Amino acid sequence: MKPTEDLMDMEATVLAHPTSKPSVRPATPTPAAPERPAVALVRGSGIHYSEEVNQLLRQRLRIACAIAMFGFGSFLVMNFLSPRTDVFAPDLFDTALHIGLVLVLLVASVGLWTTFVISHRNLRILELILFGAMAAFFADLQFRVFDPGKLHGLATPEGLPSILELVNLANVMRWFVLIVLYGMFIPNTWKRCAMVVGCLAATPILLSFAACWHCHVMGPEAARILPTTIIVLCFSGAMAIFGSFRIEELRQQAFEARKLGQYQLHRKLGSGGMGEVYLGEHLLLKRQCAIKLIRADQAGDPKTLSRFEREVQSMATLTHWNAVEIYDYGHAEDGTFYYVMEYLPGLSLQELVDEHGPLPPGRAIHFLRQICAALREAHAIGFIHRDIKPSNVIACQRGGVHDVAKLLDFGLVQDLSNFTGDGQKLTIVGAILGSPNYLSPEQASGRWGVDARTDIYSLGAVAYFLVTGQTPFVRDTAMELIAAHMKDEPIAPRNWRPEIPQDLEDLILMCLRKNPDERFSDAESVDLALAACDAADDWDEKRARDWWRQVEPV
Repeated sequence: MKPTEDLMDMEATVLAHPTSKPSVRPATPTPAAPERPAVALVRGSGIHYSEEVNQLLRQRLRIACAIAMFGFGSFLVMNFLSPRTDVFAPDLFDTALHIGLVLVLLVASVGLWTTFVISHRNLRILELILFGAMAAFFADLQFRVFDPGKLHGLATPEGLPSILELVNLANVMRWFVLIVLYGMFIPNTWKRCAMVVGCLAATPILLSFAACWHCHVMGPEAARILPTTIIVLCFSGAMAIFGSFRIEELRQQAFEARKLGQYQLHRKLGSGGMGEVYLGEHLLLKRQCAIKLIRADQAGDPKTLSRFEREVQSMATLTHWNAVEIYDYGHAEDGTFYYVMEYLPGLSLQELVDEHGPLPPGRAIHFLRQICAALREAHAIGFIHRDIKPSNVIACQRGGVHDVAKLLDFGLVQDLSNFTGDGQKLTIVGAILGSPNYLSPEQASGRWGVDARTDIYSLGAVAYFLVTGQTPFVRDTAMELIAAHMKDEPIAPRNWRPEIPQDLEDLILMCLRKNPDERFSDAESVDLALAACDAADDWDEKRARDWWRQVEPV
């Protein structure tokens, strides 16, 4: 079995996407007292909430139209295929009203399922038309069947009141369902719901009075019919209004719970040992972003929180195009720490190889040189990544350029500029940090004082994976895998794929030397060696653009 999971601290893969080119970030905060930007709720977030309600209303109206059209349409077809001949048979007006209702539902469904933008006001008007049309149909049906003259042939005079009561109860239940469904299904404020529900409930009550007067139903018959109608419909109205109030309250609470300062959380993108990542949006700029926050079960760990903040501060100092950009960070009201990154729709190099196979040597070199560029800046200011792996590099489109590599997750970063050699560090002594498939021998041995050459080893392991589709070592357990990085020599890449150029194989194997002194000394040296490879010019922007358009349109 091939181990694919990290031994410890698997960071979530963040897919990020800025709306503009990376801007210059502020200087590194003072370690003694890092200043945190203020996090406050933004006035105007109600506008964003109304947009969410607007989307929900349109979705609910789509469903309501589909269900109503199926129900009323089915009964209309049945009436044509098997016309009724009893006393309740619809006349021409009733049939025309039924056809009109189905047509209204059909036109509304088409409009709601199109891509046209419909304003909130127009959606509310459409809502009233739909429920008003259904109410008109029920009103006609109620008045039509509520006629003692039509019921004389169905019962004796003594049984007529009971028949009237049953017919009235059937009518009332139709209204009951319509009222309750409106209150529970359509997003609303309780005041507006009360107005609409009041009209819906008053209609059958007034019709019952009118029908009793018109049909001369008085005395005991009216005493049985009217109280039942009033009680049931008042009860349904109260249920609908309270339900609408409670659901709206919970919806607002859920909306507030998904907000972090000026950001709104949407769907979850992933999770790992350090935290969870969500797709989010700035409430005012409407810019999509990736928001990473610490997991709830780790919120009380000061060391974890300290490491989480260190990750942000380290990444925020990087300005290179090929490093993920940090927009903001802060603390939520409950103490949850979060930071905001650019959102990149694309594929990680892990996904790219898993889904499309090993890369052509020229394309692999193209990605590797960009990773070297990001590492060159990080190493120059004393940062070692220590967790370079295919899932931490995103291939995406940026500024019209395809196959841009973005290096993510500096969660294991080591700041060499502050290393004193006294063994003081945030991680537990002896803990192995990194991903077993791409771990350097010095990381595997648990040494703290690693340098830039540990990233060179991991970069070589990534290069090995890109051109062969295999990791340098395949073992049954994570511990065996770690031991292999320390003692075993990897199989030459050309044994997997003979078409790999010899110069690229030599470069990869040099990166994977056990002794750091035998590797390339820095990322710039690797970049120069990659540029000198015969396949370095095999991949260009045109080929990258054609590949993304044909295989993975973004």
